[in-house]
Parts: sequence; structure tokens; C-alpha cells
Amino acid sequence: METLNSLVNQLNGLVWGPPMLVMILGTGLFLMLRLKFMPLSKIGAGFKLMWQGRKKGDDESGEITPFQALMTCLAATVGTGNIAGVATAIFLGGPGALFWMWCTALVGMATKYAEVVLAVHYREKDERGEHVGGPMYAIKNGLGKKWLWLGTAFAIFGGFAGFGIGNMVQVNSMAAALEATFAVPLWLTGLVTMLFVGLVILGGIKRIGKVAATLVPFMCVAYVIAAIVVLVVNSAQIPAAFEMIFTYAFTPVAATGGFAGAAVMAAIRFGVARGIFSNEAGLGTAGIAQAAGTTNSSVRSGMIGMLGTFIDTIVICTLTGLAIICSGVWTSGLSGAALSAAAFESAMPGVGGYILTVALVVFAFTTILGWSYFGEKCWEYMVGTKAILPFRILWVLAVPFGAVAHLDFAWLVADTLNGLMAIPNLLSLLLLSPVVVKLTRDHFARETRVGGIESLQR
Repeated sequence: METLNSLVNQLNGLVWGPPMLVMILGTGLFLMLRLKFMPLSKIGAGFKLMWQGRKKGDDESGEITPFQALMTCLAATVGTGNIAGVATAIFLGGPGALFWMWCTALVGMATKYAEVVLAVHYREKDERGEHVGGPMYAIKNGLGKKWLWLGTAFAIFGGFAGFGIGNMVQVNSMAAALEATFAVPLWLTGLVTMLFVGLVILGGIKRIGKVAATLVPFMCVAYVIAAIVVLVVNSAQIPAAFEMIFTYAFTPVAATGGFAGAAVMAAIRFGVARGIFSNEAGLGTAGIAQAAGTTNSSVRSGMIGMLGTFIDTIVICTLTGLAIICSGVWTSGLSGAALSAAAFESAMPGVGGYILTVALVVFAFTTILGWSYFGEKCWEYMVGTKAILPFRILWVLAVPFGAVAHLDFAWLVADTLNGLMAIPNLLSLLLLSPVVVKLTRDHFARETRVGGIESLQR
């Protein structure tokens, strides 16, 4: 077992090492340049489309509204990474890690835009008449038969990674937090979570979409308000916090208090890695959910989909990071969710820890829902629709096991598989980038023509 653990550790080091991080950032930067910074200049238009996408258009096809599709994506990405992941990045890389998380998110918006555009453009209908898409279908229908193995590789990695990173690891974090804060037994958390997960996912993407559209906006707004309270209490420290973020992004951090010190490379590595873990830009998962959204335009879907990265990292992760730095607890020696809890508790004594625990539980629960759909579509791609019901049953049964098990090895394997998902996806993004650029250019040229005609008619 020790030999296997060592081998997986080495593979994990390669998968999440500098070459992979450079590849993810490089692909995002390449796409951002090819798109002439459109994902940044059209953020406002994206939010407008998101708001309009709460209802299905008469000429649009799909199973859920574009808003529900985005909320399903956010359900999967806004999770423990936003609380424990940000804290771990700061614990290992110092305040400068937050700067590199921002960089990852900004170029990641172009990556996620391209993922969604290709997923919607190349989506299919399965045997049940439902829309399916994602990197595996973009590879199959965009690159042709000789690249089918690449799509299958993505589906295999995603199909297995989900059980770890999207299921057992999430419920394990929930159970540990509830036990530490409210003395809830691990097994009880597992059983209750299993019941609620089963009630939602056995209803398919329509039920997942409805639950996500209700829970995700509420949990995001509530968490943002709580984090802002922490920042208001520590408002005098905000300028110094930003100074530290920018300074330590390019300067080594000396050891201080319980902080062991960190080199610039640590800030870059952990900032980028945890940023990707949080928003999943480059992993290809966003396109799987957005392909089920009602739409007649892959570009509009992409503009809505890219907002997931902005909301997840630029808004939620930033607030978590600032709360940790402004409160001064980043030098306490704590790590993970405990570090974030210390920041909230310092500003709201007696209730801060409870608020963070509840946030962690809701974030983790919605991640289990979102990832269930991602995993299901990966297995459907490989086996067909006959895999759907057995997968859902196995997914539900894995929940209580994850709550009580020691998952160090399972986490390592899942984290490795999660990283391996990026390789087929990034290759397909680079090879199909001309398609993304053409679809984008044609869309905005058409909008310009229509706008010109309407102004002439007025």
C-alpha cells in the first residue's frame, strides 16, 4: 500500500506540477488573446444575458434554462475550495497566492467561455431526447474519429474523479465540520446527506437545475454578506492587505508567527492550483451542464458560462482571502477550513464559526449535486443511457461511506484524476480554437448588423 501511495503521490506531483499549471494558464492566455479580450470586455453583457436567461425562449431547445445551467455549474464549483482551498493557498503560499488566483480566474474566463461554446456547438441528443455535451462530444464531433480516444480518456478520468472530488471528499468535509462545531455524529451527516442527495439527483438534470437555481444564489449572497461583515470589522486593515497581496506575489514571505514563510514559486503554484481547483476553468466540466441549457446560440451560452469563474474566484474566493488576511489570522499556523473559521470568528465572536460551518455544509452539498451530473454524463458517453440509473444509485450510496471513511488516499487519487481531465480538454480547446474564434466573430458581426438595421428603422 505504501508503494502504491508513493506512486500516486509522484503522479500527483507531475499532474499538478509547473508544466500543467503553465499549460492551463497558457491556454487561457492564448484564448484570451485570440478572442481579443472579449470575455473581459463583455462581462456586463454576460450578466445581462444571465438575467434574461431565467426563462426559456420560444425558439430555444434544451432541458433547463441558461440561468439554471449556470447555477448547476456554480453548484459544482462553489464548494470547499472557496473556503478551505483559499485558506490552504494562503497557508502554503502566503498572501501573494491570492494575486495568482486572480490571474488564473481572469484568463480562466476565456478558457471557460471556449469550453461552453464548443460544448453547446457540438452537443447531441441522447436516446431519451435530452441534450448532452462537454469536452468528449466536442472532441468526437469537432476533431473526428482519430481523436475519439481523447474524448474517452476525458470521460474515464471524469467518471472516476467525481466519486472522490465531487462526492466523498465533499461529504467528508461536511461531516468533519458538523462534528467539530455542532457535535453531529459522522454517520448521521452521511445518512441525512444521502437522503437529500437521492431526492434531488434521482429526478435528473431538471430537478438538479431547479434546486441549484434556488440554493446557489441564496448561499452565495449570504456568504458574501457574512464575509463583508468581517471586512467591515477589519476595514482599517484592507489597504495593508492589498499591499501584502501585491508585494508577496513577487517577493518571498519571511516566517512570522505560525506562518512558516514561502517563496514566490509557492505563491504562484498554490495560488494557481487552488484557483483551478475552485473554479475548474480548464477541466471542461462547465460545458457539460451548459450543454443542457436552452439556447439557440453557443456564444450566448459561453458568455453566461464564463461568469461562473468570475463569481467563484473574483468575488467569493477574494472575499474569503481578504477576510483571512485582514483579520491577521493567516499567521496563526492554522490551515484549511479552520483558518477561514478563525477569520470569521475573530470578527463575529460566538457566531462566526457557526456561520462558516453552515456555509461549508451548503457549499459541499450543492457540489455533490453538480458533480453528480458531470459524472453521469461521462458514464453515459462511455456506456450509453443504460448507465444513468446504476450511476445515480452508486453515487447516492457513496455519500455515507465518504462521511465516515479516512479519505487521504481517495483524495489523492481523485485529485490526480481531476488534474488528468485537463489534458484532453486543453488539447481540444487549442485544436478547436479557430472554431471558437469564428463562432464568436460571426455572432458579434450579426449583432452589429441587426443593431444597425434597427437603428435605421427607428
